[in-house]
Amino acid sequence: QVQLVESGGGSVQSGGSLRLSCAGFGYTYSTYCMAWFRQAPGKEREGVAVIDSDVGTFYSDSVKGRFTISKDTAKNTLYLQMNNLKPEDTAMYYCAADRQYYGLGYGYHYWGQGTQVTVSS
Repeated sequence: QVQLVESGGGSVQSGGSLRLSCAGFGYTYSTYCMAWFRQAPGKEREGVAVIDSDVGTFYSDSVKGRFTISKDTAKNTLYLQMNNLKPEDTAMYYCAADRQYYGLGYGYHYWGQGTQVTVSS
């Protein structure tokens, strides 16, 4: 059974930083495509960043240059380093995984429960 557990969310002021983690259980990260999504109240879930061993990394325009996705396969953990946070980054952040590459699309089979990020101005 594949499980994803996010952590690291919290409240920060604009311009601050947070690092989100996503621990994976039941499979090996190196064989999966991994991504971060976020969903703000009243808005659709949007893809933020993806990492894949064949494709590399890809970011949405809204976070490019501020967020960095990475993974530690030895620890089976995915990360999202978020710098220069803005109030519009406030959302629930989810990690997702699948053997197939979905980029920033919604096709991922496995999802975590989410971790809340709140950025105040």
